[in-house]
Amino acid sequence: MENKLYTPEPIPEDAPFSFREKIKHYNALLVYTLSFWRKLLLAALIGALIGLGYAWLKPTTYMGRTSFVVEESKAGGGSIMSALAGQMGVDIGGLTGASGVLAGDNVLELVKSQSLIRKTLLTAFDSSGKSLADVYAESYGWKTKWLNSSKVGIEINFPVNKKTNRLQDSLLQRIIKQITEDELSIAKPDKKLGFFELEVTMRNENLCQLFCQRLLKSTIDFYIEAKTRRLSNNVRRLQNKADSLEATLNQKTYSSGTANRMLLDLNPAYSNNQANAEISTREKYMQGTIYAEIVKNLEMSKTALIQETPTIQIVDEPLLPLKKNQLHFAIGALLGAIIALAGMSLFIIIGKEK
Repeated sequence: MENKLYTPEPIPEDAPFSFREKIKHYNALLVYTLSFWRKLLLAALIGALIGLGYAWLKPTTYMGRTSFVVEESKAGGGSIMSALAGQMGVDIGGLTGASGVLAGDNVLELVKSQSLIRKTLLTAFDSSGKSLADVYAESYGWKTKWLNSSKVGIEINFPVNKKTNRLQDSLLQRIIKQITEDELSIAKPDKKLGFFELEVTMRNENLCQLFCQRLLKSTIDFYIEAKTRRLSNNVRRLQNKADSLEATLNQKTYSSGTANRMLLDLNPAYSNNQANAEISTREKYMQGTIYAEIVKNLEMSKTALIQETPTIQIVDEPLLPLKKNQLHFAIGALLGAIIALAGMSLFIIIGKEK
C-alpha cells in the first residue's frame, strides 16, 4: 500500500476588524430594541413606581461627624528629664510603663469596643429618664417588635447607669452589633497625621449627636486613664508616703526641740537626757533626709506624668442640624426607570442573539 502524506486543512482566517461594521451592528441592535418601545415604556413606568416606593419607604437618617487629633507624649529614654533622672538613679521610662501598646492608631479599634458602646448607650437621653438605648430601640421600632414577640413578650426598658439582666444584655448586644456593623465608622484620613474622623449614622437626629459626643468622651477618658494608670498610682503612693513622713518629721522636730531645751537646764552629772537629745536629733536628721528623697522622687514622677499624658483635642463637633440622608422622590423614580430600562433592553438583546 502506498503511504499517503497527511495534509492539514487550512485554518480559516478571521474577518478583518472594522469599526464601521461594529457601528452598523450596534445600530441594528438599537433599532431592534426600540421596536419594542411599548415594553420599554412599561418597564420604565414600573421601575419609576418601584423607585418612588423605595424612596418613600426608605427611612431618613442623620449623620454626625466629629474629628479629633491625638498628640502622643514625648517622654522617652532620650529626653532631658530621663537623662537627669538616670544620673540620680531613677528610671522615668520604668515609672511611666510606656510600652507602645496603646499607640494612637489603637483608637480606631478602641472606639468600636463593645464595652464603650454599651456604656454610652446606658447614659441618659434627657430628663425623662430614658437611656440612649431606649430611644434607639424606639426609633427603629424594635420595642414594639419585642413586645409582640413570643420570645420576649414584655416591654423592655434599659436602665441608666445601672446593672442589666440577662434579657436586656441580649437585646443590647443586638443593638451594639447593628451600630458597629452599619452605623459607626472611625478612620484616619492621613496616615502621617494624628487626625481621626468619627462618623455615626442613625434615624434620630438628637440621638445621633449625643451618641457621637458621648462615645468620643468615653474613649478619650479610657485612653488617657489607660496610658497613665501606672504612673498615676506611683504618684499617689509617693504622695501618701510624703504626707506620712512630713507628719512624723514635724513631731520629731518638736520632740527634738523639747529635748534640747531640757538639756540647757540639765545637771552635768546626769547623762541620760543628753543621750536622748542626741538620739532625737539624729533621728530627725535621718527622717529629714528620707523625706527630701521622697519629695524629689514625687516631683519627678509628677513631671513624668505630665509628659506621659496624651493630648486629645476635638477639632469639629456634630452640631445641629446634622446632615440629612434622604432619597428624593424624583431621584428614586429616575433611578428606578433607568435600571428597569437597562434590564428590559438587555433581556430583548439576549433574546435576539439566541
